[in-house]
Amino acid sequence: MAVGDPNMSADTLTRFIDGLAGSAGEATAIDYEGRAISFAELAEGSRRVAAGLADLGVGAGDRVAVWLPNVPAWLELLFACARLRAIALAVNTRFRASEVEDIVGRSGARALVLWPGFKDIDFLGILGEIGGAALPALETVVLYGEGEGAGAGDPLGGRRTVSYGDLAGSAPMVGDEAEPGAGCLIYTTSGTTSKPKFVCHSQAGLVRHANAVAPAFGYDAVDAVLLQALPLCGAFGMTQALAGLAGRRPMVMMRSFAGAQAAALVRDKRVTHMNGSDEMYLRMLEARSEARPFPSLRRCGFAAFNSDPAELVALGDKRGVPLAGLYGMSEIQALFSARPVDAPAEARRRGGGVAVSPGAEIRVADPRTGRILAHGERGEIELRGPGMMKEYFGNPKATREAFTGDGFLRTGDLGFTEEGGGFTFLARMGDALRLGGTLVAPDEIAGFLEDHEGVASAQVVGLDGTRGTSAVAFVIPAPGAEFSEIELSAYCAQGMARFKVPARIFAVDEFPVTQSANGIKIQRGKLREMAKSRIAGDE
Repeated sequence: MAVGDPNMSADTLTRFIDGLAGSAGEATAIDYEGRAISFAELAEGSRRVAAGLADLGVGAGDRVAVWLPNVPAWLELLFACARLRAIALAVNTRFRASEVEDIVGRSGARALVLWPGFKDIDFLGILGEIGGAALPALETVVLYGEGEGAGAGDPLGGRRTVSYGDLAGSAPMVGDEAEPGAGCLIYTTSGTTSKPKFVCHSQAGLVRHANAVAPAFGYDAVDAVLLQALPLCGAFGMTQALAGLAGRRPMVMMRSFAGAQAAALVRDKRVTHMNGSDEMYLRMLEARSEARPFPSLRRCGFAAFNSDPAELVALGDKRGVPLAGLYGMSEIQALFSARPVDAPAEARRRGGGVAVSPGAEIRVADPRTGRILAHGERGEIELRGPGMMKEYFGNPKATREAFTGDGFLRTGDLGFTEEGGGFTFLARMGDALRLGGTLVAPDEIAGFLEDHEGVASAQVVGLDGTRGTSAVAFVIPAPGAEFSEIELSAYCAQGMARFKVPARIFAVDEFPVTQSANGIKIQRGKLREMAKSRIAGDE
Protein backbone atom coordinates (compact mmCIF):
# COMPACT_ATOMS: atom_id res chain seq x y z
CA MET A 1 0.00 0.00 0.00
CA ALA A 2 1.60 3.24 -1.14
CA VAL A 3 2.67 5.96 1.29
CA GLY A 4 0.16 8.77 1.13
CA ASP A 5 -2.60 6.44 0.00
CA PRO A 6 -5.87 8.33 0.69
CA ASN A 7 -7.57 5.14 1.84
CA MET A 8 -5.08 4.89 4.72
CA SER A 9 -6.75 7.95 6.23
CA ALA A 10 -10.24 6.42 6.11
CA ASP A 11 -11.76 6.31 9.58
CA THR A 12 -15.13 4.69 8.86
CA LEU A 13 -16.10 1.57 6.96
CA THR A 14 -18.07 3.64 4.47
CA ARG A 15 -15.13 5.91 3.66
CA PHE A 16 -13.03 2.76 3.44
CA ILE A 17 -15.22 1.02 0.83
CA ASP A 18 -16.05 4.24 -1.02
CA GLY A 19 -12.34 5.04 -1.20
CA LEU A 20 -11.62 1.60 -2.61
CA ALA A 21 -14.39 2.04 -5.17
CA GLY A 22 -12.80 5.33 -6.21
CA SER A 23 -9.22 4.05 -6.42
CA ALA A 24 -9.71 0.43 -7.53
CA GLY A 25 -13.00 0.94 -9.39
CA GLU A 26 -13.62 -1.93 -11.79
CA ALA A 27 -10.87 -4.17 -10.39
CA THR A 28 -12.14 -7.45 -8.96
CA ALA A 29 -12.75 -7.37 -5.23
CA ILE A 30 -14.47 -10.77 -4.91
CA ASP A 31 -14.29 -13.82 -7.17
CA TYR A 32 -17.39 -15.74 -6.13
CA GLU A 33 -18.66 -18.87 -7.83
CA GLY A 34 -17.06 -17.76 -11.10
CA ARG A 35 -18.55 -14.25 -10.88
CA ALA A 36 -16.28 -11.23 -10.56
CA ILE A 37 -17.57 -8.45 -8.29
CA SER A 38 -15.71 -5.16 -8.53
CA PHE A 39 -14.95 -2.74 -5.72
CA ALA A 40 -17.38 -0.29 -7.29
CA GLU A 41 -20.13 -2.92 -7.40
CA LEU A 42 -19.53 -3.88 -3.78
CA ALA A 43 -19.75 -0.24 -2.68
CA GLU A 44 -22.93 0.41 -4.67
CA GLY A 45 -24.48 -2.84 -3.49
CA SER A 46 -23.89 -1.82 0.12
CA ARG A 47 -25.57 1.54 -0.53
CA ARG A 48 -28.61 -0.21 -1.98
CA VAL A 49 -28.84 -2.60 0.96
CA ALA A 50 -28.44 0.32 3.37
CA ALA A 51 -31.42 2.02 1.76
CA GLY A 52 -33.44 -1.18 1.99
CA LEU A 53 -32.59 -1.64 5.67
CA ALA A 54 -33.47 1.98 6.36
CA ASP A 55 -36.89 1.40 4.79
CA LEU A 56 -37.35 -1.44 7.30
CA GLY A 57 -36.71 1.01 10.12
CA VAL A 58 -33.11 0.00 10.87
CA GLY A 59 -31.11 2.93 12.21
CA ALA A 60 -28.31 3.98 14.51
CA GLY A 61 -27.48 1.42 17.19
CA ASP A 62 -29.86 -1.25 15.89
CA ARG A 63 -28.52 -4.77 15.58
CA VAL A 64 -28.85 -6.75 12.35
CA ALA A 65 -28.06 -10.45 12.87
CA VAL A 66 -26.23 -11.95 9.88
CA TRP A 67 -26.56 -15.74 9.82
CA LEU A 68 -25.04 -16.53 6.46
CA PRO A 69 -22.24 -18.62 4.96
CA ASN A 70 -19.55 -16.81 3.00
CA VAL A 71 -21.35 -14.78 0.36
CA PRO A 72 -20.68 -11.26 -0.97
CA ALA A 73 -23.93 -10.16 0.68
CA TRP A 74 -22.22 -10.60 4.09
CA LEU A 75 -19.82 -7.78 3.27
CA GLU A 76 -22.57 -5.70 1.67
CA LEU A 77 -24.53 -5.97 4.91
CA LEU A 78 -21.53 -4.97 7.04
CA PHE A 79 -20.91 -1.82 5.02
CA ALA A 80 -24.65 -1.11 4.83
CA CYS A 81 -24.99 -1.30 8.62
CA ALA A 82 -21.98 0.99 9.00
CA ARG A 83 -23.61 3.57 6.72
CA LEU A 84 -26.69 3.57 8.94
CA ARG A 85 -24.58 3.48 12.12
CA ALA A 86 -26.24 0.15 12.88
CA ILE A 87 -24.38 -2.93 14.13
CA ALA A 88 -23.95 -6.21 12.25
CA LEU A 89 -24.18 -9.18 14.61
CA ALA A 90 -22.16 -12.16 13.35
CA VAL A 91 -24.02 -15.43 13.97
CA ASN A 92 -21.93 -18.55 13.57
CA THR A 93 -23.33 -20.83 10.87
CA ARG A 94 -22.53 -23.82 13.10
CA PHE A 95 -24.89 -22.56 15.81
CA ARG A 96 -28.10 -24.42 16.43
CA ALA A 97 -31.44 -23.47 17.98
CA SER A 98 -30.43 -22.80 21.60
CA GLU A 99 -27.38 -20.77 20.58
CA VAL A 100 -29.21 -18.72 17.94
CA GLU A 101 -32.05 -18.07 20.37
CA ASP A 102 -29.63 -16.82 23.03
CA ILE A 103 -27.52 -14.63 20.77
CA VAL A 104 -30.23 -13.12 18.59
CA GLY A 105 -32.57 -12.71 21.55
CA ARG A 106 -30.10 -11.35 24.10
CA SER A 107 -28.58 -8.91 21.59
CA GLY A 108 -31.99 -7.42 20.85
CA ALA A 109 -31.50 -7.79 17.09
CA ARG A 110 -34.28 -6.13 15.07
CA ALA A 111 -33.53 -7.99 11.84
CA LEU A 112 -32.13 -11.43 11.00
CA VAL A 113 -30.67 -12.36 7.61
CA LEU A 114 -30.46 -16.03 6.61
CA TRP A 115 -30.36 -18.31 3.55
CA PRO A 116 -33.29 -20.76 3.67
CA GLY A 117 -32.19 -22.71 0.59
CA PHE A 118 -28.55 -23.20 1.56
CA LYS A 119 -27.83 -26.88 0.96
CA ASP A 120 -25.52 -27.48 3.92
CA ILE A 121 -27.62 -26.07 6.79
CA ASP A 122 -31.36 -26.14 7.50
CA PHE A 123 -31.57 -22.53 8.66
CA LEU A 124 -35.37 -22.41 8.60
CA GLY A 125 -35.68 -25.69 10.47
CA ILE A 126 -33.39 -24.43 13.19
CA LEU A 127 -35.27 -21.16 13.38
CA GLY A 128 -38.55 -23.04 13.60
CA GLU A 129 -37.32 -24.78 16.76
CA ILE A 130 -36.95 -21.43 18.48
CA GLY A 131 -40.39 -19.91 18.13
CA GLY A 132 -41.25 -16.25 17.81
CA ALA A 133 -41.91 -15.60 21.51
CA ALA A 134 -38.24 -16.21 22.33
CA LEU A 135 -37.12 -13.30 20.13
CA PRO A 136 -39.30 -10.36 21.24
CA ALA A 137 -37.17 -7.61 19.64
CA LEU A 138 -36.96 -9.28 16.23
CA GLU A 139 -39.18 -7.52 13.70
CA THR A 140 -37.93 -8.66 10.31
CA VAL A 141 -36.50 -11.85 8.80
CA VAL A 142 -34.57 -11.23 5.57
CA LEU A 143 -34.46 -14.27 3.28
CA TYR A 144 -31.39 -14.53 1.06
CA GLY A 145 -31.21 -16.79 -1.98
CA GLU A 146 -29.18 -17.54 -5.10
CA GLY A 147 -31.42 -18.64 -7.89
CA GLU A 148 -33.13 -21.45 -5.97
CA GLY A 149 -35.59 -19.00 -4.46
CA ALA A 150 -35.29 -17.34 -1.12
CA GLY A 151 -38.04 -19.31 0.51
CA ALA A 152 -41.45 -18.11 1.56
CA GLY A 153 -43.67 -17.80 4.55
CA ASP A 154 -43.03 -16.62 8.07
CA PRO A 155 -40.67 -19.00 9.90
CA LEU A 156 -41.28 -17.42 13.32
CA GLY A 157 -44.92 -16.41 13.15
CA GLY A 158 -45.96 -12.78 13.21
CA ARG A 159 -42.70 -11.48 11.75
CA ARG A 160 -42.30 -9.45 8.60
CA THR A 161 -40.34 -11.33 5.94
CA VAL A 162 -38.62 -9.72 2.96
CA SER A 163 -36.23 -11.01 0.36
CA TYR A 164 -32.64 -9.86 0.24
CA GLY A 165 -33.22 -9.18 -3.43
CA ASP A 166 -35.75 -6.51 -2.50
CA LEU A 167 -33.20 -4.79 -0.26
CA ALA A 168 -30.52 -5.00 -2.95
CA GLY A 169 -32.97 -3.60 -5.50
CA SER A 170 -33.44 -0.34 -3.60
CA ALA A 171 -32.15 2.94 -4.97
CA PRO A 172 -28.63 3.57 -3.55
CA MET A 173 -28.53 5.50 -0.30
CA VAL A 174 -26.98 8.93 -0.76
CA GLY A 175 -26.33 9.96 2.84
CA ASP A 176 -23.86 8.55 5.33
CA GLU A 177 -24.45 8.31 9.07
CA ALA A 178 -21.20 6.48 9.80
CA GLU A 179 -18.95 7.63 12.64
CA PRO A 180 -15.41 6.45 13.47
CA GLY A 181 -16.16 5.50 17.06
CA ALA A 182 -19.53 3.89 16.41
CA GLY A 183 -19.89 0.18 17.05
CA CYS A 184 -20.47 -1.66 13.78
CA LEU A 185 -19.67 -5.37 14.21
CA ILE A 186 -20.25 -7.85 17.03
CA TYR A 187 -18.56 -11.23 17.36
CA THR A 188 -19.55 -13.68 20.07
CA THR A 189 -17.01 -15.27 22.40
CA SER A 190 -16.90 -19.03 22.80
CA GLY A 191 -19.03 -19.09 25.94
CA THR A 192 -17.52 -22.35 27.28
CA THR A 193 -17.99 -21.37 30.92
CA SER A 194 -20.77 -18.78 30.68
CA LYS A 195 -23.03 -17.19 28.12
CA PRO A 196 -21.08 -15.74 25.18
CA LYS A 197 -20.06 -12.11 25.48
CA PHE A 198 -20.66 -9.71 22.59
CA VAL A 199 -17.34 -8.33 21.35
CA CYS A 200 -18.17 -5.02 19.67
CA HIS A 201 -15.72 -3.28 17.33
CA SER A 202 -15.77 0.32 16.16
CA GLN A 203 -15.60 1.34 12.54
CA ALA A 204 -12.24 3.06 12.96
CA GLY A 205 -10.77 0.02 14.70
CA LEU A 206 -11.71 -2.33 11.87
CA VAL A 207 -10.41 0.02 9.20
CA ARG A 208 -7.12 0.77 10.94
CA HIS A 209 -6.38 -2.91 11.44
CA ALA A 210 -7.28 -3.87 7.86
CA ASN A 211 -4.98 -1.18 6.52
CA ALA A 212 -2.15 -2.44 8.75
CA VAL A 213 -2.60 -6.13 7.89
CA ALA A 214 -2.68 -5.72 4.09
CA PRO A 215 0.94 -4.55 3.61
CA ALA A 216 2.27 -6.63 6.53
CA PHE A 217 0.94 -9.85 4.97
CA GLY A 218 1.63 -8.87 1.36
CA TYR A 219 -2.01 -8.67 0.33
CA ASP A 220 -1.19 -5.52 -1.64
CA ALA A 221 1.34 -7.21 -3.94
CA VAL A 222 0.56 -6.68 -7.63
CA ASP A 223 -0.15 -10.37 -8.20
CA ALA A 224 -1.64 -11.28 -4.81
CA VAL A 225 -4.76 -13.47 -4.76
CA LEU A 226 -6.38 -14.37 -1.43
CA LEU A 227 -8.40 -17.50 -0.65
CA GLN A 228 -11.38 -16.53 1.52
CA ALA A 229 -12.33 -19.91 2.95
CA LEU A 230 -12.44 -18.88 6.61
CA PRO A 231 -15.99 -18.06 7.78
CA LEU A 232 -16.90 -14.38 7.76
CA CYS A 233 -18.87 -14.94 10.97
CA GLY A 234 -15.59 -15.16 12.91
CA ALA A 235 -12.78 -12.69 13.51
CA PHE A 236 -10.28 -14.93 11.68
CA GLY A 237 -12.28 -14.80 8.45
CA MET A 238 -13.61 -11.24 8.64
CA THR A 239 -10.23 -9.71 9.48
CA GLN A 240 -8.70 -11.49 6.50
CA ALA A 241 -11.49 -10.33 4.19
CA LEU A 242 -11.27 -6.67 5.19
CA ALA A 243 -7.47 -6.77 4.87
CA GLY A 244 -7.84 -8.39 1.47
CA LEU A 245 -10.06 -5.52 0.36
CA ALA A 246 -7.52 -3.03 1.75
CA GLY A 247 -4.89 -4.65 -0.47
CA ARG A 248 -7.05 -3.97 -3.56
CA ARG A 249 -6.51 -7.48 -4.83
CA PRO A 250 -9.12 -10.18 -5.48
CA MET A 251 -10.29 -12.63 -2.87
CA VAL A 252 -11.59 -16.00 -4.05
CA MET A 253 -14.58 -16.58 -1.79
CA MET A 254 -15.82 -20.06 -0.84
CA ARG A 255 -19.31 -20.44 0.65
CA SER A 256 -17.91 -23.00 3.06
CA PHE A 257 -14.64 -24.88 3.21
CA ALA A 258 -14.13 -28.21 1.48
CA GLY A 259 -10.62 -29.60 1.12
CA ALA A 260 -10.71 -30.79 -2.47
CA GLN A 261 -12.51 -27.67 -3.69
CA ALA A 262 -10.11 -25.37 -1.87
CA ALA A 263 -7.15 -27.25 -3.30
CA ALA A 264 -8.56 -26.90 -6.82
CA LEU A 265 -9.22 -23.18 -6.37
CA VAL A 266 -5.69 -22.52 -5.10
CA ARG A 267 -4.30 -24.15 -8.25
CA ASP A 268 -6.81 -22.76 -10.76
CA LYS A 269 -6.87 -19.19 -9.42
CA ARG A 270 -3.15 -19.10 -8.59
CA VAL A 271 -3.85 -18.16 -4.98
CA THR A 272 -0.84 -16.62 -3.25
CA HIS A 273 -2.12 -16.04 0.29
CA MET A 274 -4.45 -17.76 2.71
CA ASN A 275 -4.98 -18.38 6.42
CA GLY A 276 -6.57 -21.38 8.02
CA SER A 277 -6.67 -24.01 10.72
CA ASP A 278 -4.46 -27.07 10.82
CA GLU A 279 -7.44 -29.17 9.74
CA MET A 280 -7.96 -27.06 6.62
CA TYR A 281 -4.37 -27.41 5.44
CA LEU A 282 -4.31 -31.16 6.12
CA ARG A 283 -7.51 -31.70 4.15
CA MET A 284 -6.18 -29.69 1.22
CA LEU A 285 -2.92 -31.65 1.16
CA GLU A 286 -4.81 -34.94 1.41
CA ALA A 287 -6.78 -33.95 -1.70
CA ARG A 288 -3.67 -33.70 -3.90
CA SER A 289 -1.10 -36.39 -4.71
CA GLU A 290 1.58 -34.09 -6.13
CA ALA A 291 4.75 -33.71 -4.08
CA ARG A 292 4.35 -29.91 -4.08
CA PRO A 293 0.76 -29.28 -5.18
CA PHE A 294 0.44 -25.51 -4.63
CA PRO A 295 3.36 -23.68 -6.27
CA SER A 296 1.60 -20.29 -6.25
CA LEU A 297 1.28 -20.10 -2.44
CA ARG A 298 3.74 -17.74 -0.79
CA ARG A 299 2.27 -17.08 2.67
CA CYS A 300 -0.04 -19.30 4.72
CA GLY A 301 -0.90 -18.28 8.26
CA PHE A 302 -2.15 -21.05 10.50
CA ALA A 303 -3.76 -21.76 13.84
CA ALA A 304 -3.11 -25.27 15.19
CA PHE A 305 -6.17 -26.36 17.14
CA ASN A 306 -5.53 -30.10 17.15
CA SER A 307 -2.22 -30.89 15.42
CA ASP A 308 1.36 -30.64 16.60
CA PRO A 309 2.50 -27.29 15.11
CA ALA A 310 6.04 -28.60 14.56
CA GLU A 311 4.75 -31.56 12.55
CA LEU A 312 2.37 -29.34 10.58
CA VAL A 313 5.11 -26.87 9.63
CA ALA A 314 7.46 -29.72 8.71
CA LEU A 315 4.78 -31.22 6.45
CA GLY A 316 4.16 -27.81 4.89
CA ASP A 317 7.87 -27.33 4.19
CA LYS A 318 8.08 -30.78 2.64
CA ARG A 319 5.14 -30.13 0.32
CA GLY A 320 5.75 -26.48 -0.48
CA VAL A 321 3.14 -24.84 1.75
CA PRO A 322 4.87 -21.91 3.52
CA LEU A 323 3.22 -21.99 6.95
CA ALA A 324 3.79 -19.35 9.64
CA GLY A 325 2.24 -18.98 13.08
CA LEU A 326 -0.22 -16.21 13.93
CA TYR A 327 -1.94 -14.65 16.91
CA GLY A 328 -5.30 -12.99 17.29
CA MET A 329 -8.56 -13.05 19.18
CA SER A 330 -11.99 -11.50 18.76
CA GLU A 331 -11.18 -8.68 21.18
CA ILE A 332 -8.11 -7.43 19.28
CA GLN A 333 -9.04 -8.95 15.90
CA ALA A 334 -7.34 -11.81 14.12
CA LEU A 335 -3.95 -11.40 12.43
CA PHE A 336 -2.79 -9.17 15.28
CA SER A 337 0.69 -10.59 14.84
CA ALA A 338 2.56 -13.15 12.76
CA ARG A 339 5.84 -14.95 12.31
CA PRO A 340 7.96 -14.02 9.27
CA VAL A 341 7.36 -16.57 6.53
CA ASP A 342 11.10 -16.78 5.87
CA ALA A 343 11.96 -17.51 9.52
CA PRO A 344 13.33 -20.92 10.58
CA ALA A 345 10.75 -23.66 11.09
CA GLU A 346 11.27 -23.59 14.86
CA ALA A 347 10.07 -19.99 14.95
CA ARG A 348 7.26 -20.37 12.40
CA ARG A 349 5.61 -23.18 14.35
CA ARG A 350 5.01 -20.90 17.34
CA GLY A 351 1.97 -18.67 17.75
CA GLY A 352 2.61 -15.01 18.41
CA GLY A 353 5.24 -13.11 16.44
CA VAL A 354 5.52 -9.39 15.81
CA ALA A 355 2.46 -7.14 15.82
CA VAL A 356 1.44 -5.92 12.37
CA SER A 357 0.44 -2.45 13.57
CA PRO A 358 3.23 -0.01 14.50
CA GLY A 359 0.89 1.36 17.18
CA ALA A 360 0.45 -1.96 18.98
CA GLU A 361 2.06 -2.69 22.36
CA ILE A 362 2.76 -6.09 23.93
CA ARG A 363 3.72 -7.01 27.46
CA VAL A 364 3.44 -9.99 29.81
CA ALA A 365 2.37 -9.71 33.46
CA ASP A 366 2.37 -12.00 36.45
CA PRO A 367 -1.32 -12.98 36.73
CA ARG A 368 -1.20 -12.93 40.54
CA THR A 369 0.75 -9.75 41.26
CA GLY A 370 0.38 -7.73 38.03
CA ARG A 371 4.17 -7.28 37.86
CA ILE A 372 5.42 -6.73 34.29
CA LEU A 373 7.76 -9.58 33.45
CA ALA A 374 11.08 -9.61 31.64
CA HIS A 375 11.62 -11.27 28.26
CA GLY A 376 11.28 -15.02 28.53
CA GLU A 377 9.31 -15.01 31.77
CA ARG A 378 5.91 -16.66 31.49
CA GLY A 379 2.73 -14.86 32.40
CA GLU A 380 -0.47 -13.39 30.98
CA ILE A 381 -0.16 -11.63 27.63
CA GLU A 382 -1.49 -8.05 27.72
CA LEU A 383 -2.03 -6.05 24.54
CA ARG A 384 -2.90 -2.53 23.47
CA GLY A 385 -3.40 -1.28 19.94
CA PRO A 386 -5.52 0.61 17.40
CA GLY A 387 -7.61 -2.46 16.48
CA MET A 388 -8.87 -3.08 20.01
CA MET A 389 -12.55 -3.76 20.61
CA LYS A 390 -14.81 -0.91 21.63
CA GLU A 391 -16.56 -2.87 24.39
CA TYR A 392 -18.38 -6.00 25.39
CA PHE A 393 -21.75 -4.83 24.13
CA GLY A 394 -24.31 -4.50 26.90
CA ASN A 395 -21.85 -5.61 29.57
CA PRO A 396 -19.94 -2.66 31.08
CA LYS A 397 -18.75 -4.76 34.03
CA ALA A 398 -17.06 -7.31 31.77
CA THR A 399 -15.60 -4.46 29.70
CA ARG A 400 -14.02 -2.88 32.78
CA GLU A 401 -12.63 -6.20 33.96
CA ALA A 402 -11.09 -6.94 30.55
CA PHE A 403 -8.73 -3.95 30.71
CA THR A 404 -5.94 -2.89 33.00
CA GLY A 405 -5.90 0.58 34.53
CA ASP A 406 -3.61 1.82 31.74
CA GLY A 407 -5.72 0.39 28.92
CA PHE A 408 -4.11 -2.97 28.11
CA LEU A 409 -6.36 -5.89 27.27
CA ARG A 410 -6.01 -8.87 29.57
CA THR A 411 -5.99 -11.62 26.97
CA GLY A 412 -6.25 -14.61 29.28
CA ASP A 413 -3.38 -16.19 27.32
CA LEU A 414 -0.10 -17.58 28.62
CA GLY A 415 3.10 -16.51 26.90
CA PHE A 416 6.30 -14.52 27.08
CA THR A 417 7.86 -11.58 25.27
CA GLU A 418 10.96 -11.89 23.11
CA GLU A 419 13.91 -9.68 22.35
CA GLY A 420 13.14 -7.55 19.31
CA GLY A 421 9.50 -6.84 20.10
CA GLY A 422 7.86 -10.18 19.42
CA PHE A 423 6.13 -12.62 21.74
CA THR A 424 5.23 -16.30 21.99
CA PHE A 425 1.76 -17.62 22.75
CA LEU A 426 1.77 -20.88 24.71
CA ALA A 427 -1.78 -21.64 25.84
CA ARG A 428 -4.96 -20.21 27.27
CA MET A 429 -4.45 -19.27 30.91
CA GLY A 430 -7.41 -21.50 31.76
CA ASP A 431 -5.57 -24.41 30.16
CA ALA A 432 -2.15 -23.52 31.57
CA LEU A 433 -0.96 -25.56 34.51
CA ARG A 434 0.89 -24.12 37.49
CA LEU A 435 3.13 -27.06 38.32
CA GLY A 436 5.88 -26.76 40.90
CA GLY A 437 5.33 -23.00 40.96
CA THR A 438 5.89 -22.71 37.20
CA LEU A 439 3.29 -22.00 34.51
CA VAL A 440 3.39 -24.85 32.01
CA ALA A 441 1.54 -25.12 28.69
CA PRO A 442 -0.20 -28.52 28.48
CA ASP A 443 1.02 -28.91 24.90
CA GLU A 444 4.59 -29.13 26.18
CA ILE A 445 3.76 -32.34 28.04
CA ALA A 446 1.47 -33.63 25.27
CA GLY A 447 4.17 -33.03 22.67
CA PHE A 448 6.68 -35.02 24.69
CA LEU A 449 4.25 -37.92 24.99
CA GLU A 450 3.60 -37.86 21.25
CA ASP A 451 7.30 -38.41 20.65
CA HIS A 452 6.87 -41.89 22.16
CA GLU A 453 6.45 -44.52 19.47
CA GLY A 454 3.41 -45.98 21.21
CA VAL A 455 1.43 -42.72 21.21
CA ALA A 456 -0.45 -41.39 18.20
CA SER A 457 -1.86 -38.29 19.90
CA ALA A 458 -2.01 -36.79 23.39
CA GLN A 459 -3.90 -34.16 25.37
CA VAL A 460 -3.09 -32.90 28.86
CA VAL A 461 -5.29 -31.12 31.41
CA GLY A 462 -4.80 -30.04 35.01
CA LEU A 463 -6.65 -31.17 38.11
CA ASP A 464 -6.55 -29.33 41.43
CA GLY A 465 -6.01 -31.38 44.58
CA THR A 466 -4.94 -31.03 48.19
CA ARG A 467 -1.32 -30.86 47.08
CA GLY A 468 -1.91 -28.36 44.31
CA THR A 469 -2.40 -28.85 40.58
CA SER A 470 -1.28 -32.01 38.82
CA ALA A 471 -1.19 -32.93 35.14
CA VAL A 472 -3.40 -35.70 33.77
CA ALA A 473 -2.77 -37.04 30.26
CA PHE A 474 -5.02 -38.76 27.74
CA VAL A 475 -3.42 -40.61 24.85
CA ILE A 476 -4.64 -42.31 21.72
CA PRO A 477 -2.30 -45.29 21.30
CA ALA A 478 -0.49 -45.72 18.00
CA PRO A 479 -1.93 -48.45 15.73
CA GLY A 480 -0.84 -51.85 16.99
CA ALA A 481 0.72 -50.43 20.17
CA GLU A 482 -0.15 -51.81 23.58
CA PHE A 483 -0.95 -49.10 26.10
CA SER A 484 1.04 -49.12 29.35
CA GLU A 485 0.58 -46.31 31.84
CA ILE A 486 3.63 -47.50 33.80
CA GLU A 487 5.85 -47.42 30.73
CA LEU A 488 4.68 -43.96 29.62
CA SER A 489 5.06 -42.54 33.14
CA ALA A 490 8.64 -43.85 33.29
CA TYR A 491 9.31 -42.35 29.85
CA CYS A 492 8.10 -38.95 31.05
CA ALA A 493 10.11 -39.16 34.26
CA GLN A 494 13.28 -39.82 32.28
CA GLY A 495 12.84 -36.90 29.90
CA MET A 496 10.99 -34.13 31.78
CA ALA A 497 11.27 -32.20 35.00
CA ARG A 498 9.60 -34.15 37.78
CA PHE A 499 6.87 -31.55 38.35
CA LYS A 500 5.73 -31.92 34.72
CA VAL A 501 5.28 -35.71 34.83
CA PRO A 502 1.54 -36.54 34.60
CA ALA A 503 0.03 -37.93 37.79
CA ARG A 504 -2.10 -40.26 35.63
CA ILE A 505 -2.13 -41.27 31.98
CA PHE A 506 -5.30 -42.73 30.43
CA ALA A 507 -5.91 -44.32 27.04
CA VAL A 508 -8.88 -43.22 24.90
CA ASP A 509 -10.12 -44.06 21.43
CA GLU A 510 -10.78 -40.41 20.60
CA PHE A 511 -10.85 -36.97 22.22
CA PRO A 512 -14.10 -35.08 22.83
CA VAL A 513 -14.41 -32.30 20.25
CA THR A 514 -16.69 -29.46 19.28
CA GLN A 515 -17.20 -27.51 16.07
CA SER A 516 -16.14 -23.85 16.02
CA ALA A 517 -16.34 -21.25 13.26
CA ASN A 518 -12.85 -22.27 12.13
CA GLY A 519 -12.96 -26.04 12.60
CA ILE A 520 -12.82 -28.74 15.24
CA LYS A 521 -11.48 -27.97 18.72
CA ILE A 522 -10.67 -30.27 21.63
CA GLN A 523 -13.08 -29.91 24.57
CA ARG A 524 -10.63 -29.61 27.45
CA GLY A 525 -13.46 -29.12 29.91
CA LYS A 526 -14.82 -32.57 29.09
CA LEU A 527 -11.33 -34.04 29.40
CA ARG A 528 -11.13 -32.61 32.94
CA GLU A 529 -14.48 -34.19 33.76
CA MET A 530 -13.25 -37.50 32.36
CA ALA A 531 -10.09 -37.24 34.46
CA LYS A 532 -12.05 -36.61 37.66
CA SER A 533 -14.41 -39.49 36.92
CA ARG A 534 -11.67 -42.00 36.13
CA ILE A 535 -9.55 -41.07 39.12
CA ALA A 536 -12.59 -41.25 41.41
CA GLY A 537 -13.41 -44.67 39.98
CA ASP A 538 -9.91 -45.94 40.77
CA GLU A 539 -10.10 -44.87 44.41
